Amino acid sequence: MNLRERTFEMLKSAAGQRFKAREIAEWIHHTYPLETLEKLKRSTFLQTESALLNQIVAEIGANRPAWQARFPNLRTTEGRPRRFYWTEKSETEEIQAAEGSDQESLASKCIQSADAVPHILERDLYPKLIEFIASEFGAAAFRIEESTASNRRGPGGNKWLYPDVVAIEALTAGMNKEVIEAVRFSGERRARLWSFEVKRLLNRSNVREAYFQAVSNSSWASFGYLAASEIEGADTLREIQMLYAVHGIGLIEIDSSSPTESVVSIPARERLSIEWTMCSRLADENKDFSAYMKRVRQFYQTGDL
Repeated sequence: MNLRERTFEMLKSAAGQRFKAREIAEWIHHTYPLETLEKLKRSTFLQTESALLNQIVAEIGANRPAWQARFPNLRTTEGRPRRFYWTEKSETEEIQAAEGSDQESLASKCIQSADAVPHILERDLYPKLIEFIASEFGAAAFRIEESTASNRRGPGGNKWLYPDVVAIEALTAGMNKEVIEAVRFSGERRARLWSFEVKRLLNRSNVREAYFQAVSNSSWASFGYLAASEIEGADTLREIQMLYAVHGIGLIEIDSSSPTESVVSIPARERLSIEWTMCSRLADENKDFSAYMKRVRQFYQTGDL
């Protein structure tokens, strides 16, 4: 059995759709049972069809680097589970398609095979990230809509200014009331502020721009993160790791099907002081950010989120 040919056949027949290695192995076994069973018969250590499927999955994973080096149309996402797909688009075209997809109708999102990963829009990721922030960090998170911003600085005046999601974390949560009051009067920090830039897809063509966008719009916060539901290619992760060493913006991989299973791949470095001057500009320019600052102020006044 030519595993590469069978894998490519399956992926080409459903170009653009993402599949786990196990889904590919199951398709091959279902479509070409005589070939796979012959592989089982020849093996001296495989005893069951379940073991055969595990072996095919392992071989697909082991061959991935060599296949991708020779065939640029084969792409994989990073993180777990890794997904394989075939595309005729360049990496730049993939980003353009992903960022332009918010205009799609809900009906078009449903035209998929049952095994494929559903098409996710960036706006679909905001509530999923907010759910993860609450479960992982115990922070109250809020969406910042670009549409609520003024345009008084002219075209491009607010570019890379607003994060997609912000959050406030109470450092005194769960403490004794007397201790909370003592902290309040001592002047010690009582909260941390978080900033998140969300992308549906990160690959080599947009990773630096996306990262520096997160650097720019998180400069005021205690923690800044870049969050994405798909990260394509090991080179993309290496680039983020190198940029992190200089700028400290972390990385979250969003699990769109189970948000609480999302992963903090790179923890952000903490800034010990808030850039209140920048917060003031954002609040002046954006009604949602102004409402967020009102919540921050009320927390400092009352200790209640």
